[in-house]
Amino acid sequence: MSGTLYVVGTPIGNLSDFSPRAIETLQTVDFIAAEDTRVTLKLLNHFDIKKPLVSYHEHNLRERGLMILHRIQAGENCAVVSDAGMPCISDPGEDLVRLAAENGVPAVVIPGPSAAISALCLSGLSTSRFCFEGFLSTNRRNRQLHLESIKNDPHTLIFYEAPHKLCATLSDLRRALGNRRISLARELTKIHEEVLRTDLDGAVSYFADKAPKGEFVLIVEGAPEQAEEQPATLEEAIAAAKAMVENGMKATEAARLTAADTGFKKSEIYAGLLK
Repeated sequence: MSGTLYVVGTPIGNLSDFSPRAIETLQTVDFIAAEDTRVTLKLLNHFDIKKPLVSYHEHNLRERGLMILHRIQAGENCAVVSDAGMPCISDPGEDLVRLAAENGVPAVVIPGPSAAISALCLSGLSTSRFCFEGFLSTNRRNRQLHLESIKNDPHTLIFYEAPHKLCATLSDLRRALGNRRISLARELTKIHEEVLRTDLDGAVSYFADKAPKGEFVLIVEGAPEQAEEQPATLEEAIAAAKAMVENGMKATEAARLTAADTGFKKSEIYAGLLK
């Protein structure tokens, strides 16, 4: 019988955030697929977990993924972990889970900390709707195309960024999106945790004089909602209602909905439809 792939979240800084269920899972699986075995070994040693480690990262995911899959199909249980946080989020674990799904191998998630969600919760920006954008491309044109495609997105935007690329990214965000509010979180759950809430102009200015340190999560305000244009005249309101009728709606219902949207009387719109 096939074994199981366990997707295990690990701490993003504070080791006390490692859940008992995650520890138990790593203790009981047959082997662990790790993004960086040296980083994961330190975590295992801290919790006195002794399990075989298999290196699994973006440069070997195709051949190593098939090897891991075959071992699970042969009956072994495997846990996949990233260096910090949830596997599969800007992480090669995504490909391993996809491979398991395509081959009917069961996968179970063991939830843990997420830098993106943690930073969003601390941002002070809207959390009702958001879009995770991950790392922007290092290719200049691809980066510009990416930002152009999301500049009108009203959702709060979440990016990951390394310290040596932060200043360039902030300048690109300002150029493409305008001067929006932004929250910059670094070293989350660690002793030097810091959250800077400002706007893009302020962020560009702040890091012009201060070298960025640590991995950053950027939470950027979404584009302002575009107000829908409402019919300005009764004739335009009637035309809008007529379009609804032509699409199969009853005249009374079309008149009612158009009246609610435009402020014109339902009777006026309905009379216009009957002409």
